[in-house]
Amino acid sequence: MKNKRKYLLLMAALGVFFIIGCPLPMPDTTNPTVISTVPLSSATGVSVSGSITATFSEAMDPATITTATFTLKQGAVAVAGTVSYGGNTATFNPSTSLSSLVVYTATVTTGAKDLAGNALAANKVWSFTTADIAAPTVSSTVPANGATAVAVNAIVTATFSEAMAPATIGTATFTLKQGVTAVTGTVSYVGVIATFEPSVALSFSTVYTATITTGVEDVAGNALAANKVWTFTTGVAPDTTAPTVTSTVPANLATGVAINANVTATFSEAMAPLTITGTSFTLMQGATAVPGSVAYAGTTATFNPTINLAYSTVYTATVTTVVEDLAGNALAVNKVWSFTTGVAPDITPPTVTLTVPINTATGVGIASSVTATFSEAMDPLTITTATFTLKQGVATVTGTVTYAGTTATFNPGSSLANSLVYTATITTGAKDIAGNALVANKVWTFTTAAATLPPVNLGTAGNYVILSKAGISTVPFSAITGDIGVSPILTTAITGFSLVADGSNVFSTSPQVIGSVYAADMAAPTPANLGTAVLDMGTAYTDAAGRPTPDFSELSTGNIGGLTLVPGLYKWTSAVAITTDVTLAGGATDVWIFQISGALTEAAAVSVNLIGGAQAKNVFWQVAGAVTLGANSHFEGVILGGAGITLGNQVTLIGRLYSETAVALDMATVAEPAP
Repeated sequence: MKNKRKYLLLMAALGVFFIIGCPLPMPDTTNPTVISTVPLSSATGVSVSGSITATFSEAMDPATITTATFTLKQGAVAVAGTVSYGGNTATFNPSTSLSSLVVYTATVTTGAKDLAGNALAANKVWSFTTADIAAPTVSSTVPANGATAVAVNAIVTATFSEAMAPATIGTATFTLKQGVTAVTGTVSYVGVIATFEPSVALSFSTVYTATITTGVEDVAGNALAANKVWTFTTGVAPDTTAPTVTSTVPANLATGVAINANVTATFSEAMAPLTITGTSFTLMQGATAVPGSVAYAGTTATFNPTINLAYSTVYTATVTTVVEDLAGNALAVNKVWSFTTGVAPDITPPTVTLTVPINTATGVGIASSVTATFSEAMDPLTITTATFTLKQGVATVTGTVTYAGTTATFNPGSSLANSLVYTATITTGAKDIAGNALVANKVWTFTTAAATLPPVNLGTAGNYVILSKAGISTVPFSAITGDIGVSPILTTAITGFSLVADGSNVFSTSPQVIGSVYAADMAAPTPANLGTAVLDMGTAYTDAAGRPTPDFSELSTGNIGGLTLVPGLYKWTSAVAITTDVTLAGGATDVWIFQISGALTEAAAVSVNLIGGAQAKNVFWQVAGAVTLGANSHFEGVILGGAGITLGNQVTLIGRLYSETAVALDMATVAEPAP
């Protein structure tokens, strides 16, 4: 009793009031816990758009339930979201949908407290895996897309990015066609690889198209996003054609043949060297065999007599059906020819009796060949690019050398340059049939003609870097240096430029154009100026298209990728493709005019480059069809387009764009050429 009284007095002294007989409530010192989560720990197949919740064992202090105490991570990367609290449940709402098939980790930290201020005893951490909603892909194919020389007994396979539902992979979803004709076959699926096995061998030299449709699904039921289509070409048919002897030296019935001459036979194709021997290639004088050795190089077999032949004697050479080509095809019949040796030894050195061009000639065409005519028949094996050369200064001109009759011809690999001096040389390495060499090198020079192709007159169209009859559009942000205009259409045909009209409405401006923007509905004198410019554009197109007598016709059948082009007039009656970098080499006044009856297409990341001082203002591309410049490509010159002109993403162009229809830009850079 005494102790109770002391306790009461102590409570009163501390300002604690209570009703006698009622015990004081005990303080809350129990730590809260997380009693359930959604999703559960280690759950799989969780929706990517759901919320994450944690339910506590008691009411919590809402101020402690925040994005600092309730987090969601994918690995070490935090997921952005918001946190709310209601009842005894905290909810994390991700700002965006979660990723497919990814493990996420949720955490409620000890910063979360109940209403009495008691914190969680330890962080609550749980993980879950989201559902598979990603579409499968075809990661590789055999044969690869665009493959060539594919075996006709090949099978076609497609490897997927994940395991697929086998029931969805069959002849309805995996097909092979030649044109529109379906190839029969069977389809199987193992691991992640689907296989189409044709019922019969494919055809030689034929393009086939394989397709896997969106009917195929992964094990989660996700279909391909789009059909997978690829093509390949089978190999050529095996060689079953018998070889022939296309030429012989000496020729059949030749006379005056040197007694120390070799005898050669040139075949229509490469031969099996082991079949060309002293047994299959022989030389006879009557019934007597001539001793000698046989060699083979390129497509030519050579019989080299061990001793000199006799004068004024008939010899017979024979190549038998023992010789075979690389495919094992033999000559159909023996090749037999005869010749007669000369009456006396030839000890007279040959000379060059005529050259074309003649020495010091001027005005020589840049596409000319160079020829030298000898005083007698020469040994063809001594007339080569080593003994017959052409130089411009110290620079060697590349080319090929041929020999026929008594004339050697040097054919340059490309046209010569205008207004330059060239030096041709035939060295003493050139010998006649008897082995007599030139006494001294034959050297002569000539000068090529000056460039005479005049540029195309653009008239007042030259005041514009882009001029169109149907519209100019841009995917911002393009960068254009120079004025642009449309006529006879209105300002509404100029799209994507955020135009701002000037006070007089004579022109507009755009943050994408360093210059002015004009249209036919603007104030005078703009409509009249544009009308004249459009007429001049048409005149320039007609001029370029009508230039006669091209220097080059159908060059490379329209695929000019990788070429270096000299100044001149070029003409194609079909489309032109630029698949790899093209170089235009010439001087500051040289002119190029390209007449293209079809479309002009430049591949992505390919460049048209000018070197040697050549200028974009002197390059004219007259194109009847559509012009398409691939993404990240570079182009130079004035395009006179009869149809639409499209510049892909990030294209750069130095020149002008003139179109009878529309011009479309995609974040392109267009700059007018230097004057």
